[in-house]
Amino acid sequence: MKLRTYIVEDNATIRENLIGTLEELAEVEAVGVAETEDEGKQWLTAHPSQWDLAIVDLFLRQGSGLGVLAACRDRLSDQKIVVLSNYATPDVRMRCAQLGVDAVFDKSNEIDALVDYCIQRSTQSAHPGQLPAG
Repeated sequence: MKLRTYIVEDNATIRENLIGTLEELAEVEAVGVAETEDEGKQWLTAHPSQWDLAIVDLFLRQGSGLGVLAACRDRLSDQKIVVLSNYATPDVRMRCAQLGVDAVFDKSNEIDALVDYCIQRSTQSAHPGQLPAG
């Protein structure tokens, strides 16, 4: 079962490369994208049953990914939100945890970990309650 994923990222090159990589390697289906805080908040909160995972950058063309994270605090329990940022410092990771983020990945050196996370999530959504083998 494909992981329905919404991506909030204002850099078109990074966004398209990320979508291509995740769709190829991790059973991810991109259901939409946003470049601004307002677009991300609006879509994610207006379509609560249409996404399983949101990948959010913190620095956007307008606003901040932190606003998107805060808007999604009351999401469904099986919906996950992760941050993908060039600024995954300990302080940023702590702030993201306070906002209920499920994971934080650094764009420069944790893309493989993000792919692994997506693979694990798609396996779990295909077999709820069952841990992936390995």
